[in-house]
Amino acid sequence: MILCVDPETPARERTAAALADAGFGVVEAESLAGAHEALGEHVVECVVTEHALPDGTGLELVETARERYPDAACVLFTATPLDDVDTGAFGDVVAEYVRKDDDHDELVSVVEHALAFRSQTAYPLPEDEGARVAALEQYAADPAELGSSLDRLTELATALFGVDAAAVGVIDAHTEEFLSCHGVSFDPMDREDTVCTYAILDDGVTVVEDVQDDPRFADNEGLAAANIRFYASAPLVTPEGRAIGTFCIYDDQPRGFDERDRELLSLLGDEAMEQLTLRRRIRDADGGDGDD
Repeated sequence: MILCVDPETPARERTAAALADAGFGVVEAESLAGAHEALGEHVVECVVTEHALPDGTGLELVETARERYPDAACVLFTATPLDDVDTGAFGDVVAEYVRKDDDHDELVSVVEHALAFRSQTAYPLPEDEGARVAALEQYAADPAELGSSLDRLTELATALFGVDAAAVGVIDAHTEEFLSCHGVSFDPMDREDTVCTYAILDDGVTVVEDVQDDPRFADNEGLAAANIRFYASAPLVTPEGRAIGTFCIYDDQPRGFDERDRELLSLLGDEAMEQLTLRRRIRDADGGDGDD
């Protein structure tokens, strides 16, 4: 999906039409605020934006887009001369520049090239990635406020299944952060290094009986360093149907996992999600300040 942003409706519609004629899916916005909303609702592969927006600049939008989708291609398609674009204020933010005129052929060519050669993520994304990440921001805004409620569940899981460790993790656009760990301690991990990145693609419980036999993880140094051979997890699914993380268990030996085990792990995942939902309701009732 390409996000096309321009405050001038005729110009935006012409640009969107040119991109659509080239075979791209296009969503439109007329402001920075509208673009932020679109980023939360769609998986955006490319941003094409005017630099002068009514509530900000195109480079501000590029910065936000890259935070959410680090491999997104970004193009300033603008009437603003390049010398007037304050690129120094945005550090390492990089975007293609195409001078706006009535001929969109150059723009389409730049977009096609940028999409063809942009860096690819090392992991698959859910179809609802934008909405999923937006949901996470609502349900896990402050992990510290969960207290010991999740710790009790992860401790129970290690005893119930006879495994080395259990954890509850939430997955944002780039990393997995662990809200509770028992038997192991995980710092935030790059998303491409976690099994949970793949687990949120599944509707039910995910089981990897031996991670070293799975080609997706056979060369994963982080899993090897943590001595993880067995992995199983249940997704944390919001009432809106967004998988924002996992309740997972680990062991240092390969092992099987029967249907009853899957049912019990799914129940633990549901309970962990109930705790997150309860904290959201308390926070909303308190006006978002998080105080009980």
